[in-house]
Amino acid sequence: MSDNPQNSDADAAAPTTPAGPQPEPLRFFGTTWLHHDNGYALRRAGASVGSIVAAVAGCFLLRFAYQGLQIADVGGIVGMLIVVMFAICSAIAFRKTWEGFTTRPADPAREQSLRSLKTIGFVGSLLAYFFRSLTEAPGEKLHRTEYETALTQYERRRGSRTGNPAARKKKPKRK
Repeated sequence: MSDNPQNSDADAAAPTTPAGPQPEPLRFFGTTWLHHDNGYALRRAGASVGSIVAAVAGCFLLRFAYQGLQIADVGGIVGMLIVVMFAICSAIAFRKTWEGFTTRPADPAREQSLRSLKTIGFVGSLLAYFFRSLTEAPGEKLHRTEYETALTQYERRRGSRTGNPAARKKKPKRK
């Protein structure tokens, strides 16, 4: 124990983190997804509205770009290729983003190589984010299962250790 009274006050005021695994924060939600507290519903509504507004703005941006191609008179085939390219990239981005909410990627290098494709198909990613945020925080189900698995593993390891004094039951003293 310290003789300095300021140190003991600082130690008492310091927040203590519980032992064991900690929940991983989600973008825009932090750790509010765990107990659905601290404005979780409002954040989910904001994520839904924000992602659909961004998707609509992106569609307008693509429309203006397409009109620029028409004004430049580049030809029908180029215009058709641009539309098909954005449609395919958006579909792939939607699927990959949606899969990312439920499972971790099996091959991170492949996900990294698809990054530019997902950037081109940003409208698909935004729509996936919108639809997922209607039911839960995007990625909540994945993080919740990982957190619960880590918690059960921690409890099992902590309870089964023979040298853990916190897990031991006190035996009555024999005289």
